[in-house]
Amino acid sequence: MFSSEYYYLVAGLRDWTLDADTKGFDARAIIEEISAGVSKRDREAIRLLYAYYDCENIVAAYGSRERYNPLGNLSEEQVQEVLHDGGYSLLPSHMSKVLRSYVANDDEDDEQKPTERFEKALYEAYYADLASSKCRFLNRWGEFDRNLRNVSAALAAREAGRIISEVTVGRGDVVEQLGRSSAADFGLRGELPYIDAVIAAVNDEKNIVEKERKIDAVRWSEADEITVFDFFNIDYLLSYLVKVNIVARWSMLSAEVGRQMLDRLIKELDAKELVNKQ
Repeated sequence: MFSSEYYYLVAGLRDWTLDADTKGFDARAIIEEISAGVSKRDREAIRLLYAYYDCENIVAAYGSRERYNPLGNLSEEQVQEVLHDGGYSLLPSHMSKVLRSYVANDDEDDEQKPTERFEKALYEAYYADLASSKCRFLNRWGEFDRNLRNVSAALAAREAGRIISEVTVGRGDVVEQLGRSSAADFGLRGELPYIDAVIAAVNDEKNIVEKERKIDAVRWSEADEITVFDFFNIDYLLSYLVKVNIVARWSMLSAEVGRQMLDRLIKELDAKELVNKQ
C-alpha cells in the first residue's frame, strides 16, 4: 500500500523543547501540529491511536467519576454527547457498537451500573478497532499494548488471589495462557520477549513510581522496535506520538522525569541520523 513520506514534518520534530519553568510541555499542541501535516487517511490513524484516551474518559464519565484526560480526541462535552445524546458517530466502529449496546440497555433505576463490564467491553472494542485498521503500526501496537496490559493485570491478580480471566481484555492465545498457566512467566517467555522485564517491574519493584516507569520503558522500546525500518512515514510518526504520550504522562507527575524523557526523545529525532539510516 502506498505510504506518504513526511520528510519536512519529521525533520521539524527535533525543534520541540521543554520549558524548564513549567511542569510539562503542550502534548496536545504537538498532536495537532502533526495531525495538520499529514493526509486525511493518516490523520484518522492518529485519531484511532488517541481513542484509547477516549475510552478512559468515557469509562470515567459512565462511572460518574470526575476525571478527564486531555489527550483524548473528544472534549468533555462530546464525551457526554456520546453517553447521553447518541453521538456514536464520534467513535470508531467497534467502540460505537459497544456504546450503543450499553447505553440502550442501561437501566437508569439501577444504582450499581455494570461499570467494570462496560470498561472491559469498551477496551476490547478499542483493540478490535486497532486490529482492523489498515495501518501496520496500529495493528502491531494494539497487539503489544493489549498483551502488556493483560500480563501486568494478570500478575497483579495472581498476587491478590483474583481470577485472572476477570481482569484480562480480549481473546487469543496469550489471554488463554494467562488464564490457565501456573508458571511464573505464564509459559510466555518464548512468545513475549519483554515478559521478564514486566514481571520484574510488577513483582520485584515495590516503589509504584519506579514500577510504572519501568513498564513505560518497555513501551518506549517496543515503539522503537516496531518502526526500526521506518523513518518518515505515518508509522514513524505514530511511534513518536506514543513517546510523546509517555513524556506527557511523566511531565504531569514529575517535571524532572518529563524533562529527561523529552531530552531523550529529541536526541532520537536527529534528521541527519535518520537520513544516514537509509
